[in-house]
Amino acid sequence: MKPTVRFGIISTAAIAKEVMIPAIRRTSHAEVVAIASESGKAKQAAKELGIPKAYDSYGQLLDDPDVDAVYIPLPNSLHAEWTIKAAKKKKHVLCEKPAALCAEDVRRMIEACEENGVLFMEAFMYQFHPQHERVKQLLADGAIGDIKYMRSHFSFYLQDRETNIRMNDELGGGSLFDVGCYCVHSTRHILGAEPIELFVQSHFDSHHSVDLTTNGWMRMENGVLAQFTCSFDMFFKNEYEIIGTKGNIVVSRAYRPDVDDGEGRITIVTADGSEREETVSGDQYALQIEHFSRSILEGTPLLYSPERMIQQARTLDACRTSMKTGAIVRL
Repeated sequence: MKPTVRFGIISTAAIAKEVMIPAIRRTSHAEVVAIASESGKAKQAAKELGIPKAYDSYGQLLDDPDVDAVYIPLPNSLHAEWTIKAAKKKKHVLCEKPAALCAEDVRRMIEACEENGVLFMEAFMYQFHPQHERVKQLLADGAIGDIKYMRSHFSFYLQDRETNIRMNDELGGGSLFDVGCYCVHSTRHILGAEPIELFVQSHFDSHHSVDLTTNGWMRMENGVLAQFTCSFDMFFKNEYEIIGTKGNIVVSRAYRPDVDDGEGRITIVTADGSEREETVSGDQYALQIEHFSRSILEGTPLLYSPERMIQQARTLDACRTSMKTGAIVRL
């Protein structure tokens, strides 16, 4: 039998049941052995999904010696608490994005995992889709000349605003944390650079005190200007564009190619008037699980390092500061 990582799922959230558990089952080196809920839903979920064990508390799942790693899709405000508790029980942790609500909490999470000899990774699944490596290769090959500008956009129209946790500020809601974090992350990931200053403006919901739409610009350390838009108030769109001195590249299914059967789409336009389209397919959720599992089993480094997770959190901290003060923030 092939070695596998035995996952416990901390929550019966829709993303766990509908996306991550099926993704784990599409991999070669992982399996789901337990699920926990503190709302009494674990047993029914386990029955529906064919999971061997169900627990009525997260702590009980962490005490299970048959669980090697946990996936945490809890509300954002609970990520730090349960990552640290899992680490102390010697469980590896794959935690939904954003890893925590501030950089200091992310540091504490990383320290707890390092002290207990377990791996910890924030679940930015999009980065495992092979279309982004193709984009980086095109940029490195000079396909559009010197890079001058990058814009990113991730939005969808949120329907159930009275009950959705995305609208709860105390739980870490708002469009920046939910979808804007992808824009920030992809800018840093694709350009291979960190922002040195940024400015953010937001439109807030008058009843729930969360940002419905956020626009921002970032000046990167390599001189590139980057802009992003995220929103709960717009039609579904998930793309980024990079403009250079000799052309531009548009990735029109940047963050959720899975809704198009995993097919990413890259359009390259060059100064000579030529335009071509490339399609790149991949199962980004399964690829993320496979990478995390192999790192556990083989001791290989994670693609997404602790240092990069802290930098992501620092950038989001700066965005929130600018959002609240209306000032340019220098990092």
